[in-house]
Amino acid sequence: MEKSVLMGGFGGQGVQTCGQLLIYSANEEDKICTFYSQYGGAMRGGTSNCTVITSDEEIGAPNKKIVDYVVAFNIPSFKKFEERVAPGGTMVVNSSIIPESLYSRSDITYAEVAANDISQEIGSSKVLNVVMLGFFCEYSGMVDSDVAREVVLKKMAKKPEFIEMNKKAFEEGRRAAKAAKTA
Repeated sequence: MEKSVLMGGFGGQGVQTCGQLLIYSANEEDKICTFYSQYGGAMRGGTSNCTVITSDEEIGAPNKKIVDYVVAFNIPSFKKFEERVAPGGTMVVNSSIIPESLYSRSDITYAEVAANDISQEIGSSKVLNVVMLGFFCEYSGMVDSDVAREVVLKKMAKKPEFIEMNKKAFEEGRRAAKAAKTA
């Protein structure tokens, strides 16, 4: 079964890393996957988005106009990509900074995670993307959360000062997803 997600935010929020970690996790599960990256000229503060597609079968194109999920790290990405969620799809919203008053569609689900707040409680905004990844994996089932957690710990081991924060960030994202699914 093919599933697709578009992740969007500002450069520096870890959007590209989040998408790459999702791809590595899909690879661990022997899924066929694609990663399509786009970002503006400014490395920090410019726009950044990526599309990930996973499937059990060959994938026809690395990018899609309409996707099953959008993960919005910030308001500009929310506004730009809300229309790209397929009817019946899900928009994952960083509710720390994206107000519910912006929601404009009745044919999709809005899944909220206070990712900025969670990352600040953990101790660093640098783990925002790991919170979002933990939430997305648990909520969507696109890849197994346990597999993704191990991939995060392996790939992020190059920065040992963040290992414990990344563990906690991923688990807090998962916890928030479980709460969102039962709400």
